[in-house]
Amino acid sequence: MLRSKSFVKRTRKGNVVKVVKEHYLRDDIPCSSQACTICEQHSPPVLSRTPRSTVNIKYPHYIIPDTNVFMNQLDIMEHPGIKDVIVLQTVREEVKHLSLPIYNRLNAMLNDSNKRFYMFANEHHRDTYLEKLKDETPNDRNDRAIRVGTQWYSNHLKSQGIETLMLSDDRANREKASATGIRSSSVRNYVEGMKDVPELLDMLAAPKDNSVEKDKIVYEEHKTAAQIANGIKKGSLIQGTLNISQHNVLEGTIYGEMDGEPRTIYILGRKNMNRCIQGDIVAVEILPKDQWKKNTSLAVEDEEDEEKMFGEESLDVNMKDVNGEDNDPDQVGEPTGKIVGVIRKKWRQYCGFIVKKSVHSKAGSTAPENVIFRAIDRRIPGVKIKTTQAHSLLGARIVVAVDSWPVNSVLPMGHFVKTLGSSGDRETETEVLLLEHDVPYQEFSKRVLDDLPIEGDQWVVTEEHLKNENRRDLRHLNVCSIDPPGCTDIDDALHVRPLENGNYEIGVHIADVTYFVKPEQAMNEEAANRGTSVYLVDKRIDMLPSLLGTNLCSLRSNVERLAFSCIWEINENAEIINVDFAKSVILSKHSFTYEEAQNRIDDERMQDDVTKGIRVLNSIAKKLRQKRIDRGALTLSSPEVRFNLENDSQDPVDVEMKELKETNALVEEFMLLANISVAEKIYSKFPMSAMLRKHSAPPTNNFDTLRKALSEVNISLDVETSKALADSLDKAVLPNDPYFNKLVRIMTTRCMMQAQYFCSGTESEPEFRHYGLATPIYTHFTSPIRRYSDVIVHRLLQASIDPDAVYGQELIDKTKMKELCDVLNHRHRMAQQAGRSSVELYTNMFFKNKVQIEEGRVIRVLKNGFVVLAPKYGIEGIVYTSKKPGEPSPFEYNEEHNSLVAGDVVIKMFDTVKVEICVEGDEQGMRQKMRMRLAEPFVEGVSELISLKRKSSETQSNDNNDLKQKKVKN
Repeated sequence: MLRSKSFVKRTRKGNVVKVVKEHYLRDDIPCSSQACTICEQHSPPVLSRTPRSTVNIKYPHYIIPDTNVFMNQLDIMEHPGIKDVIVLQTVREEVKHLSLPIYNRLNAMLNDSNKRFYMFANEHHRDTYLEKLKDETPNDRNDRAIRVGTQWYSNHLKSQGIETLMLSDDRANREKASATGIRSSSVRNYVEGMKDVPELLDMLAAPKDNSVEKDKIVYEEHKTAAQIANGIKKGSLIQGTLNISQHNVLEGTIYGEMDGEPRTIYILGRKNMNRCIQGDIVAVEILPKDQWKKNTSLAVEDEEDEEKMFGEESLDVNMKDVNGEDNDPDQVGEPTGKIVGVIRKKWRQYCGFIVKKSVHSKAGSTAPENVIFRAIDRRIPGVKIKTTQAHSLLGARIVVAVDSWPVNSVLPMGHFVKTLGSSGDRETETEVLLLEHDVPYQEFSKRVLDDLPIEGDQWVVTEEHLKNENRRDLRHLNVCSIDPPGCTDIDDALHVRPLENGNYEIGVHIADVTYFVKPEQAMNEEAANRGTSVYLVDKRIDMLPSLLGTNLCSLRSNVERLAFSCIWEINENAEIINVDFAKSVILSKHSFTYEEAQNRIDDERMQDDVTKGIRVLNSIAKKLRQKRIDRGALTLSSPEVRFNLENDSQDPVDVEMKELKETNALVEEFMLLANISVAEKIYSKFPMSAMLRKHSAPPTNNFDTLRKALSEVNISLDVETSKALADSLDKAVLPNDPYFNKLVRIMTTRCMMQAQYFCSGTESEPEFRHYGLATPIYTHFTSPIRRYSDVIVHRLLQASIDPDAVYGQELIDKTKMKELCDVLNHRHRMAQQAGRSSVELYTNMFFKNKVQIEEGRVIRVLKNGFVVLAPKYGIEGIVYTSKKPGEPSPFEYNEEHNSLVAGDVVIKMFDTVKVEICVEGDEQGMRQKMRMRLAEPFVEGVSELISLKRKSSETQSNDNNDLKQKKVKN
């Protein structure tokens, strides 16, 4: 059947045209119930023949939720106990319009065969399609469509003894349903009847209480979207992402533009944060200059006592406690602001624990009780939840979702989602860090695995690949790879050969992942969602199934592989004569580790062609590196560690700094060169939609603290350009302190902006620049096994070099490319943070039951302590000079020199100290935290906090050495 509707429309040019919209209706859309004897099922039915009944709904039934159930009670719907659900097309389309993340989660439920969720196309069914009535709102029309869809199912299946229940928390909608004989229920009433799944009651989203008593107002109301947009346009408001300090949960910052210059703006205290959570995109109003931040920061790891906060007796610490007294009225200080509106909430599910002090019921009680949840991430405020499981949840890691944050509530309101496991268990803690950093870590689905080659690991390169795909046969070249030990996902390989004119042909060969991963596949969709492989201490979360990542795409030695090659002609002065790109077939002659390749370079007895080629590559790489440095490329540093794990238990038995060799730099130079060459090529072909990578210049005020500290040791830091900064870093040397220069480079790294993917059509060319690499254009091409950005760049490059290439809308749609860049930036950032959290977890495990005294360097001075980096382990922590902010301390803070003074002892940045390192739990025992205490220089009131003397530390260290020796013998 065909419904058509016509109307006239005036075009931009003023012409009047007739528009006809056609809507096709069918009478053969199945109900997908196994019990149905009427429908002709086009595919295996989804809904069970014997659906469940409950205490409150005593007959077998399917449920049809309305849109708001998915929007507000999604965790309930995702629970394994909820099955046999009919998702109307009306509801699915409304959800898509309201929230893309929720829409994606709804689709995941529809694709999960265990859930038995069926999408019924009611908008195309003859008996359930509805025209909008005159004066009827779209929302009322959709509610009516949901009721009609429910009625149709009830009539359709009545003879089979199965009812259909509309699930809705909209009382008016339920009353209208009841008036026409349609059965309905609220979500609460429904889950109360599911006595076999009692945890569903805890998962109900907290009600949004809009009744505000004037004497209980705590926060300011947020401005409307229109007010925010107008304020940003006029320049009275600044947009930015709220980032809470790791050292002070009451100090946030946003990065925005003030008076035409990029500035870091401080948000001090919960009241000024105004119900916003880490990561929210917010609108900020700048405070008067007499309220700007003029003092160094405090270390505040937790907010006030939980009981006090739960009693809502206090909102946050006084502004003076965060900002400090204003000792210098002439000092301008750093700009501060207050959040006046939310542009986009980034609330998510949080992992953490129930605060023991907030549980007041008797042991064993299952009565509903309000308790406080604390996230593992200290930057997240406490969350009030109602639960019947308070006592059974104590000591467990749980997941909680935030539902709302009323103006009259000190803390946000949320609900319980699920239990992960016991606190301290390594598997549980690893799952926590993956969830906390939004890392997709589930096994690949059958749908994804079905996209792999049917030959499996028997797949081989054939002559057809050369003939039919216009590939170059490069199997005769001396190609080799150089990677870390144990590397199985080998993305890249190199070759060099001399040319008759005295120049060299140098090739970078990258795994041709796009041969196996096509745009329309489920595997491509999964890779795009994962965005990147994630590297933890003890395992790797792959972006692609291992058949590809560690086998068919991996450029292993002595195996023919498909590649995408970037080949230059380069002279002996490392000048590029020309560059060429081609799909190819290669045969790697050797897979080296960095150390093996370095030994080849150093051993003059080795004179085979492969070794001589590595020496040439090394020589050219050094010249390329020097050219980059001359252009202003930065050589920065970060403390990276490597754990040696016990084979059986995977417990860390040793930790050491990673050692970088010359061959690390060799590989890096040619990968950088390939990325630059490819960036230039794809931008020339796709000027509006190329995926590039930029690194913005940092605001000069990011360096203020570092510059001031360096001036104390008579070293100046010029930050006008990357070249000036690079030259300054080269000169930042203290003759008697060999570690000093590396320390300065580590601290400079922390002043930098994050590099980001972007779509070329959304930025002007000057914004393309990569500050750290000192190149005007850059992208990622060299790691498609572990980065989805590189997969897209491979497709762009293929379309750029092949005039007959057929490519989809994904490569030319600027809006979609920008959205993809946003996703990849998030995944990349989260993967980095997950890796660091994994290192922190294993560091805490390594120091558990140990106390060691180690040398450290002061890298930041706070009013009530200082941050110390222990170079041996690449770890850092705060040494407190008082137990709590505001309490007496033997140290006084010297504002002028940014130092702490106690008698003859002065602590300032770059100082060498000795600290006791141990791992402690908080009083709940739920957060393991590395603690550092000052051992030397000795200061009364601080150093006597040392729990064990050096002798005990040495005993522990000897025990550790015994363990290592035992491992070697075994």
